[in-house]
Amino acid sequence: MTRVRVNGFTISLDGYGAGPNQGMSHPLGVGGTDLHRWLVPTRTFQRTLFGVDGGTTGIDDDFAARGFKNVGAWILGRNMFGPIRGSWPDMNWKGWWGDNPPYHVPTFILTHHARPPIHMEGGTTFYFVTGGIHEALDQARDAANGMDVRIGGGTNTIQQYLRAGLIDELHIAISPVLLGGGERLFEGIDARALGYECVEFVASENATHVVLRRQGHSDG
Repeated sequence: MTRVRVNGFTISLDGYGAGPNQGMSHPLGVGGTDLHRWLVPTRTFQRTLFGVDGGTTGIDDDFAARGFKNVGAWILGRNMFGPIRGSWPDMNWKGWWGDNPPYHVPTFILTHHARPPIHMEGGTTFYFVTGGIHEALDQARDAANGMDVRIGGGTNTIQQYLRAGLIDELHIAISPVLLGGGERLFEGIDARALGYECVEFVASENATHVVLRRQGHSDG
């Protein structure tokens, strides 16, 4: 059965999923890259983003690897795809990741501005969905063909799917840094009332990993 998952979404100790003043120079906001000190050194990250062997193993890598298992499609907010706002000035921007993005499956971008699909190396195709979160999820479920759909972010995109009760499982990594501003993941969200409960809680040297699951949704 297709599940809708969030994996490896990192927040600061003060609850921010991105720092302030996001833009080309600071894709994750000022200080936002510090959130991912647990992830970047891992074997999974090094192999997935850079195609190189090596990297750390252990708890952090275990959680990173879990995030890529059984994923048949991704959904990203436009902010995750790039810094451009409004209508597309041209078709040159194809994401932050170069010619071979780390997704390797159909990836659906939430946007208000239509754009033709982009076929990238490694099996990633970006589709631009203008009809909102439900339309994107319907398309992603179809593309996933029975596998899971992973919501990649950013913060606002995850909030929309949380409020709609559409996320079955949410893995959050809490990083020991303070950002002081930005976008808070749980701003205005009562996760308890929405039926989420903590089912896993594991600490590493670089992060505390928390898995929330909606009641009635198994991990199988």
